[in-house]
Amino acid sequence: MTITSEQRITLHGFNNLTKSLSFNMYDICYTKTKEEREAYIAYIDQQYNADRLTSILKSVADIIGAHVLNIAKQDYEPQGASVTVLVSEGPVEQAPDESFEESPGPLPEGVVMHLNTSHITVHTYPEYHPDEGICTFRADIDVSTCGEISPLKALNYLIHSFDTDIMIIDYRVRGFTRDINGYKLFIDHEISSIQNYIPQEVQDLYQMIDVNVYQENIFHTKCKLREFDLNNYLFGYTKDTLSKQEQLEIEKSVKWEMDEIFYGKNMVFA
Repeated sequence: MTITSEQRITLHGFNNLTKSLSFNMYDICYTKTKEEREAYIAYIDQQYNADRLTSILKSVADIIGAHVLNIAKQDYEPQGASVTVLVSEGPVEQAPDESFEESPGPLPEGVVMHLNTSHITVHTYPEYHPDEGICTFRADIDVSTCGEISPLKALNYLIHSFDTDIMIIDYRVRGFTRDINGYKLFIDHEISSIQNYIPQEVQDLYQMIDVNVYQENIFHTKCKLREFDLNNYLFGYTKDTLSKQEQLEIEKSVKWEMDEIFYGKNMVFA
């Protein structure tokens, strides 16, 4: 089924399809002491507090062309934050034509908040290993929309909003809608891969794996940074302050953590 913005199918009533994008990102850090770990968690909590996350979700709403109905936000103790935005679709004739194209979305310069039967949520999870120096910050963002607005158009902006070592991205179209003749439509746009919504310059930075179930309209993409610079994973100091042996051990530990998250399983640390 090929549908362009000029060849939209006339539907019977409202577009009942639900399109859901889940964007899961990880930031990895190595800290040597308890004080450094606590400082890293405090830094993450400050960088990604509820107000900052609300601003990010406002931009997501603007990009996908949704109308904001309600916002709930919360900072947690000892760490973490959550924001939920309830949204609605505007008139169909206002839906941008480019929402039908399999291409990256824009990076907005301004913020306008618009979203009814749809929602955007974000939850953060800063944590650290109880016995080792590994710290991990995870943010889960879900954009679920009804109608013609596409959550995939927000993916490019979300990638640019976080300092991301690993990304796990899921997209699914659920339910069905009908055309004016009663024929069921289980998807209303072409998609072959989530990667087509990620700019090439970003794709070049990451190792990517797709696991797609086309007949079920389920799409899954994993991304892990290709280049490794140990300085990017140290908090409060640089690798020049470490011995070569320390550098090798920390690099091995950080890479192991990244591989376990990327492949989704515990691995034997040799």
